[in-house]
Formats: sequence, C-alpha cells, structure tokens
Amino acid sequence: MSPTTNTTFDLSKIIRPNILALKPYRCARDDYSSGVLLDANENAYGPSLTTQREGDLNRYPDPYQSQVKERILKLRGLSSTKNLFLGVGSDEVIDLLFRIACVPSKDKILITPPTYGMYSVCAQINDVQVVKSPLIVENGAYQLDMDNVFETLKANPEIKLIFLCSPGNPTGTCLSHDSIRAVLESDYQGLVVVDEAYVDFVDKEEGSVATWVEQYPNLVVMQTLSKSFGLAGIRVGIAIGHPDVIQILNNTKAPYNISTPSALIAAEALSDEGIKTMHDYRKRLIAQRDVLIEKLAHVKGTGRILGGNDSNFILVEILDKDNKPCNDRAVKVYTMMAESLGVVVRFRGMEYGCNGCLRITVGTEEENITMLNMLEKALSANN
Repeated sequence: MSPTTNTTFDLSKIIRPNILALKPYRCARDDYSSGVLLDANENAYGPSLTTQREGDLNRYPDPYQSQVKERILKLRGLSSTKNLFLGVGSDEVIDLLFRIACVPSKDKILITPPTYGMYSVCAQINDVQVVKSPLIVENGAYQLDMDNVFETLKANPEIKLIFLCSPGNPTGTCLSHDSIRAVLESDYQGLVVVDEAYVDFVDKEEGSVATWVEQYPNLVVMQTLSKSFGLAGIRVGIAIGHPDVIQILNNTKAPYNISTPSALIAAEALSDEGIKTMHDYRKRLIAQRDVLIEKLAHVKGTGRILGGNDSNFILVEILDKDNKPCNDRAVKVYTMMAESLGVVVRFRGMEYGCNGCLRITVGTEEENITMLNMLEKALSANN
C-alpha cells in the first residue's frame, strides 16, 4: 500500500497567532556578509585572545549556517536547506516548538513514557500540560500502544505536539515505522515530533524517517551532532521539517544562536573525512555493544537486557535474590560504582517499564572491561 500524504493539515491552526504575526529580528548578517563590515557594532580589531583562532570571531556568525546545512543535506538525503533548522542542541529545538505551537495554560502535548525527560521539563517551563500514552513495555517491547494513542488524542483535542523518541531514551528502541506512519496519516492535526538523537546507531533496515518531511507537512524530525558525531560539547541540534515550519523556527530563534566555533567544528565533522570517521566510530561502538550484551548475560545478578538495542547504550535489569528486577539493589550498585569504584552508569528504575534497570553507555573496549569488572564487584558487595 502506497503512503498517504496528509493534505488536510493546516499549519496556521497549530502555530500561535502571535508567532504567525511575528516580524523576526533582522540582524546585520541577514543583509551582507562580506566587504568592510561596519554595520553591526563589532570590534574591528578582533578578539582579545593571546593565540589566533580559526574564523572571524569578532564578527557575528552566519545566522542560518548555510555551509553546515548543505553538508547535513547531503548526509541525510534531503532536497533543500529550507528543510533544515539548527538549534543550540536539540533542547533549543524542543523549547522553540513549545513556544511556537502551545499557548500556555491552554494547550497540551503528548508523550509516550518511558521517554526523554526534557519534553516534560520544557512543558513545565512553558506552562503546558503533559498527557501520557505509555508504551507497551511487556518483555521490553517499548512500542506505541496505538489504540491508546488515538483514544488519548480524541479525548484531548488541545494536544498540539506529539513527541515520539525513536530510538527511545532510556529504551534504546526504534518505534516501528508503521506506527509512526499511522499517527501521521490519522486525522490528528498537530505536529508530530520524532526525536532521532540516536538514529545513527540503528543497525537494521528501519532507521531514520527524516526524508518523510517531504510527504508529511506536520512531521518534524530532530537529530543532533552530540551522539554519533561525538560533539556534545558544541551544542548543535537539528530540526528537519516542512519549509513553512522551519521558517517559523528561524523567525523565532535568537538571531545568532549557533556560534562561529561551533559551526566550524560542525562543518569539519560533516565533511567527507569527518563522516568517514563517524562511520568508523559507529561501527566500533556497535561491535562493543554486541560484546557488552554477550558479556552481561554471564554476570550473576543481572537479568534481561531490555529493548531493541538500537542506541549507544543498553538497558539491563539488576535482580534480587529471587531473580526479580529490584530497584533497591540497582540503586546500591549504581551508587557504589560511582562513589567507590570509579564507574558512572545511570539508574533508570523509576521510569515506567524500567524497574530495576541501569542504563549503561557503550564505551571503548577498555572502558567496557572496567565497567564489567566493577559491576561484578558492586553486585557481589550488594547481595
């Protein structure tokens, strides 16, 4: 069956009226970016640094970061830079989506626990109500409960944003493409936001849905340079969407949100050589993920590894003496590892469907060997 394009979606009914009426701040670099630049009150003598840095740091950066977008375009198989927005990490993208679509104290968002915590944090900051449709968690499935999703949407017409984390955090699991498509092809008229922060670690056919934005005008896909590219420190997040949505994000953002150093590093990472390096690291991390999964199966005191293992981390159960997932023991193991054994993982047992779980990031071969040794010590000390 061929995909159905959503022809009834009306963006003007989703975006807040004050945003639609917004005349964005026009910055100096919107007009001209070369020549003798005496238009932006910059310091003509340059930055007060003792060593020379690459880039004109005394000048305001390109507000739209065209070079970086062109390279993302090539990497993700998109047709136009008009489909791309760059934010200060995905967190800025999330916050802007709230600010353009959700009227405080009136509108709502839908999340699917267990999921990334910033959706709820941003909702609280923006005074937007969170509605939950829990994932199917039995046997670590972590997939959408479609009947519940549609019932929840019907009961809450104020929902303007749906956040779908795929691969999920902390689940490490891709949502099925059929389920995402079903939401997009339903009569829901808000924005569907698919968070693909970990998508490059998916080692199966169903990966990114980024190219779907050309078919679904209410789809926004978030990606990042923090994970597979190893650039968490430069804070560059990506939104991929219909040009109308992207333009509204550009209208609403701070004029120069991405710094010149961040843009230069991003462009280098997205070069042919940088992408080759990313793929090499990705291959090594996936191989180490497989090793961890195999090794953990033989560690006494650990249980199932839950989810689809589509990310650069794994979610593993810590068991009690009756071989049942146990938050109490998991917390003790987590705390001892961090405070006494020099290895920091993440306790996720309070998340829905993650009872007794530790989330362990895949490290280098040496780091993983150390982690396994310290995990066994902590389990032995906390029987």
